[in-house]
Amino acid sequence: MTAIELPGGVVVAIETPSDDATFTLTEHDTDDRRAVTVASVSAAIDELRERCDRWPQAAGICDDVLRAFDPDAPAFTGVITESLAYSTLQSGQEFARWLSERGPAQAPASPDPVVAERVDDTLFVKFNRPQRHNAFSTDARAALLEALEVARVDPSVTAVVLSGNGPSFCSGGDLAEFGSFTDPATAHFARTRYSPALVLAELTARLGNRCRAQVHGQVLGSGLEMAAFCGRVESTADAVFGLPELSLGLIPGAGGTVSITRRIGRWRTAYLVLSGRTIDPPTALRWGLIDAIA
Repeated sequence: MTAIELPGGVVVAIETPSDDATFTLTEHDTDDRRAVTVASVSAAIDELRERCDRWPQAAGICDDVLRAFDPDAPAFTGVITESLAYSTLQSGQEFARWLSERGPAQAPASPDPVVAERVDDTLFVKFNRPQRHNAFSTDARAALLEALEVARVDPSVTAVVLSGNGPSFCSGGDLAEFGSFTDPATAHFARTRYSPALVLAELTARLGNRCRAQVHGQVLGSGLEMAAFCGRVESTADAVFGLPELSLGLIPGAGGTVSITRRIGRWRTAYLVLSGRTIDPPTALRWGLIDAIA
C-alpha cells in the first residue's frame, strides 16, 4: 500500500483501498466505501495537507473518533464519544483562533424556529428559520425536541417527516452562537442530555423508513447529521451535502460520526470532514448518504 501521513496522524492511501488508512484517494471510478474518487490525487493531497496543517488537532481527533466508532453499538455510545471529543476541541487553540477571527456575534431571535403539524398518524416537523437557511440554534434544538417528543411518547404516531422551510433544509449550526457556552462541560452535558440525534435514532428504530427526512438546498453540518439518522432520506436535485466543521477547529457534533458513518463508512465520512468538500445528490445517492432523489 502506498500511503502518505499528514499532520495530525491522518493516513491517506493512494489508489489501493485500505482498511487501515483514514481513507483512500483514487482517480478511478469506485464503489469501494473506503475510497473517494478525485480528479487529481496529487492536488487533493496538497489541499488536505494544507487543511490538516492548519487544524492538526481537529483532524487527528476526527480520525480517532471515527476509528473508535462501532456501527453495531447503540447510537448513545457513539454520540457520547463524539461529544467528549467535540468538547475537548472547544477548549483548544484551534477553535479559539476561529472565535477570535470571527469576532463578536449574536444570532437573531426566531419566534418559531421549528413548526410541527400532525395529520392523521403522521407528524410533520419543519425547520423554520428560512432567513438563515435554517441554521440550527439553541432555540431550534429545544423546539425540535419538543416537536419530536410527540412522536416519541405517542405510539399512534406511525410516521415522522423532517423538512425545512425556505431555500435550504438546514445549513448547520448557527455560527453566531458558537462559543456561547461558558465551558465545554456544560456544552457536553447539554448536547447529550438534550439530543435530537438520540431521539431521531430512537424513532427510526421504531418506525424504520417511516421516519424520513426530505432535504433540499444546503444540507450541511448538523443538518446533514440529523437527517442521516432518519430511516429514509429523500433529496431534491438542488441539494448540496457537506461537513464544514474542521474549518472551525471542530468535528461534527450533532451525531454525525454515528449517523453518517453508518450510512457511508468511516472512510468517506473522514474525507467529507477533512477535505471540507461538498458532494451533489447523485454522489450522495451512490454512496448511500441519501436514499432517493425526488
